[in-house]
Amino acid sequence: MDYKIISALNERQFADLCELYRQEWWTNTRNPEDIAAMLEHSDIVIGICEDQTDRLIGFIRVLTDFVYKALIFDVIIHEAYQGKGLGRILLDQVTAHPKLQSVRHIELYCKSDKISFYEKWGFTNQIGDIHFMRRTAQ
Repeated sequence: MDYKIISALNERQFADLCELYRQEWWTNTRNPEDIAAMLEHSDIVIGICEDQTDRLIGFIRVLTDFVYKALIFDVIIHEAYQGKGLGRILLDQVTAHPKLQSVRHIELYCKSDKISFYEKWGFTNQIGDIHFMRRTAQ
C-alpha cells in the first residue's frame, strides 16, 4: 500500500478523522467542533493517508512543552487498515520527531492489552509509585 505522512489536515482529512474517532469506544462521543479545537491546540499532529485518495487512515497527536514532557494521544488506525504496521509507522514518526529528541519523558496511557505494543519503543509501565489520576469536568 502506498501512503504519505502529513502534519496538518485538510477539510476532507478532518472529516476522515471524525470518522476514525467514531469507530473507537474511547473517542466515539467527540463532536466536530471539539475536534477542531483540539487540533488547533495540539502541538504535533501526524497522519497517514492513502497516497492516491488522500484519505486519512491513521492518526496520532502530541501535547508537549518540548523540554520535559510530551504526552501521546489518540493513536488510531482505521479498522480496515489495522494489522498492516501503520501503528508502528505512527510511533516511529513520533519517537523520531526532530522536535521531540531532547524531551526528557515521552509518555502515553493505554489499556493493558496494548502494553507489549508500546514496549517496542521503550515505553514501560514500571514508573515507580506514580498513579494516573483524572478530574472530569462538571
